[in-house]
Amino acid sequence: MRVCHLTSAHPRYDIRIFVKECATLARAGHDVTLIVADGQGEEIRDGVRIHDVGPKTGGRLSRMTGTVERVYRAALAAKPEVAHFHDPELIPAALKLRRAGIKVVYDVHEDVPRQVLAKHWIPGAARPLVSKGVELLEHYAARRFDAIVAATPVIRRRFAALGARAIDVCNYPILAELVRDTPWEARRNEVCYLGGISRTRGIAPIVAALPSTATRLNLAGLWSEPELKAELQQQPGWARVNDLGVLDRAGVAEVLAASKVGLVTLLPTPSYVESLPIKLFEYMAAGLPVIASDFPLWRDIVDGAGCGLLVDPNDAAAIASAINLLLADDARAHAMGEAGKAAVLARYSWAAEGDKLVALYRELAGRAA
Repeated sequence: MRVCHLTSAHPRYDIRIFVKECATLARAGHDVTLIVADGQGEEIRDGVRIHDVGPKTGGRLSRMTGTVERVYRAALAAKPEVAHFHDPELIPAALKLRRAGIKVVYDVHEDVPRQVLAKHWIPGAARPLVSKGVELLEHYAARRFDAIVAATPVIRRRFAALGARAIDVCNYPILAELVRDTPWEARRNEVCYLGGISRTRGIAPIVAALPSTATRLNLAGLWSEPELKAELQQQPGWARVNDLGVLDRAGVAEVLAASKVGLVTLLPTPSYVESLPIKLFEYMAAGLPVIASDFPLWRDIVDGAGCGLLVDPNDAAAIASAINLLLADDARAHAMGEAGKAAVLARYSWAAEGDKLVALYRELAGRAA
């Protein structure tokens, strides 16, 4: 089928959108176009045609209006059989595409109504109202879309309860990228954090923990709050940070192969407690023991695999203690890393998730618009 994936907010090489979903569908024989808004121009990569509607300009409101309109018009002009979109701000545009006879798939990366409750740019008093409004819009639209692709089983169950066609396609890692036979003794006595960097993702307690350790933090990712970075650069722990910026996939694999512990200490916001963060499974795939937030869902994964330690993500002392414990006991840390890798190979890889996505598209191909 002719397929358009749409994003007004994500980068063109987003791991879930491009590396996993678009590339998987292209390999399955679909004609896949990814419509983005980054100003980097047209491109064909890994069998996917990337169409750029021009850079986002102005602030968040401008993106939610002008950029969304450009993405919508590009999708309409492409005349796809399926429009698969990734940003809740595109819901009104997606409803118009559905009325135009195009099958529509909503890819729900996060539990957006719960996520809104922690958005720093929304005034605190307004967050419950905005959250309820987003939830009502999602529920209205979900019944009219052809399918919901959810990043976690929790999100899938929410939409399935509405009567929507919903499947979960989890953000598990592509094993070929990350599973390496890196000798444990070749790794440095360092810890790493990879992915989006923000206050709610727990970076402040991590930096605060570093002075109580003898390690360095390999930090790679995009800062969503520049003022937070400036604030943390004034903290004593920043002297122990290797600030690596945004890395490509090869760079990510190199950091994972060089480090001994992976940190995923997101704060207990409503959207994170039930999330399945990709970094957790990437650390496991790379053979790293993990230090993770002590959330019930994550406890099942980490304790179930015996692959790491659980901490209060707000407690810098607890994070420091866990780091010191693992780095002081190479045999235990190595065994936990191998246990995590075995769990990913057995249960948490992208291959099975990609098969679910391809099966959904096979089903869509058999439906009339």
